[in-house]
Amino acid sequence: MTADEQRVTQLCDDLLAEHDPKSTPAAEFLGAQYDRGIAWVHFPEGSGGLGLSPKLQNTVNAKLFGAGAPVPYARNPIGHGMCAPTLVAHGSDEQQRRYLRPLFTGEEIWCQMFSEPGAGSDVAGLSTRALRDGDEWIVNGQKVWTTLAHVATYGIVLVRTDPEQVKHKGMTMFVIDMHAPGVEVRPLVQATGDAEFNEVYMTDLRIPDRERLGDVGEGWGVSLTTLMNERVSIGGQVNPRGSGVIAVAVNQWKRNEQRHDAVARDNLLRLWIDAEVNRLTNMRASQTRRKGTPGPEGSVGKLAMAGLNQRIMSFVMDLMGPDALLYPSGYTFDRPRSAMDLSNPQKAFLRVQANSIEGGTTNIMKNILGERVLGLPGEPRPDKGLPWSQVPRS
Repeated sequence: MTADEQRVTQLCDDLLAEHDPKSTPAAEFLGAQYDRGIAWVHFPEGSGGLGLSPKLQNTVNAKLFGAGAPVPYARNPIGHGMCAPTLVAHGSDEQQRRYLRPLFTGEEIWCQMFSEPGAGSDVAGLSTRALRDGDEWIVNGQKVWTTLAHVATYGIVLVRTDPEQVKHKGMTMFVIDMHAPGVEVRPLVQATGDAEFNEVYMTDLRIPDRERLGDVGEGWGVSLTTLMNERVSIGGQVNPRGSGVIAVAVNQWKRNEQRHDAVARDNLLRLWIDAEVNRLTNMRASQTRRKGTPGPEGSVGKLAMAGLNQRIMSFVMDLMGPDALLYPSGYTFDRPRSAMDLSNPQKAFLRVQANSIEGGTTNIMKNILGERVLGLPGEPRPDKGLPWSQVPRS
């Protein structure tokens, strides 16, 4: 065991000794974890980290989760997986001190706002505008498909600050207060009957310049930190063996003995193996992931996860037979506080269809892997070099 491993192990032992996860409120436990620098061990000291290798986070998670500690990602998935890395890479010291601890504890939920009705897969085509007014920016526009915006305290938003620059330039990212005057959140009802996604309208919203992330006009570079971490957080999570979506299939197999046959058993085993291969691949990737912005390899996990989850849930529906046609939870129009509910197989089957769209569509993932990993020629870009104001838009 290295000196760094001994250090983080000792910090975990001290945390568990002083804060029993079985009796300590989750926010209090996570706050103590943050203060010890083992929230994100690769973050700087004072920002929830120790400035160590990212692979040591696996040591921390195994130790704490094995003792029954709360899972911070589950409490604040967008904040933990996407906003925190962006804040630590591009935020000011003041922003990091103010936002990172309550983000980690889940006391303040976060969302991220990139997509627009006319700028989905092509994020750089966005048209939400921000005009400078002294020490503030006035923002007008609409974002869409914003996960958990209805429960978010803060969000990060990418807007256009100079329409005469080429479309990948002239954008800037800000932190916004989701309860500020000028912010309106409207629900988007999904096929599941839930509304975890939202539209967000910003009308004459005033954002102080101190809430800017990165330099003016350099929002595309900042957004890459968010996007690459988004793909890792959606498709690159390292869960315990046999957990997650594959656990739904195993549980249904145990409940539907009358549908057992050699073909179904073979299909289940193939899916379980694929899930384990994906888990181990993500584990290896997390151990070699560099600090800051992950590489394009994060798109591998996202691409594989989307197809695998859909195959698993299709198998579950086959196992359930006619029961799969029922929808016992009903279309109750819930506004959930989490992004995935596996307790209802029929609802989970509908929900995983979004896996191949959210966080980058399957075709976008293939383009990234082809161009940035395999070195294949890029897609033709007739708008390259044109000012955004001259680019045709839908």
